[in-house]
Amino acid sequence: MPMTALDGWRSYLKTHDHAALRELLHPDAVFESPIVHTPQRGRDITFKYLTSAGQVLGGPGFRYVGEWLSDNGAVLEFENEVEGVKINGVDIITFSDDGHLITHFKVMVRPLKAINLLHRLMGEQLAKT
Repeated sequence: MPMTALDGWRSYLKTHDHAALRELLHPDAVFESPIVHTPQRGRDITFKYLTSAGQVLGGPGFRYVGEWLSDNGAVLEFENEVEGVKINGVDIITFSDDGHLITHFKVMVRPLKAINLLHRLMGEQLAKT
């Protein structure tokens, strides 16, 4: 059975294989974040945000603590601690009709202190790329 987009996402989290992540994203993928006011459209910008978020948020303490699945997507609740701030959030991921590509990736984060920290760190990380 071919790998689903969710399987591909889980694999990326383990391997950090940027080429595999790029292939996982639909050409018209949309990324939404609590930091950026407008949806970011297209594979290239979605890839840039996801890889930057991985650098900022995906350290050794990152873990998913909940998972809710639907026919065309998943909600994955995550936790981590960065610079002493406990971060809690969800990745809301929508898949293509065949289930093999990510078409929409929305991140929601709490508390406000975590959003402010991520705003600063993501700005610094995106400036490097």
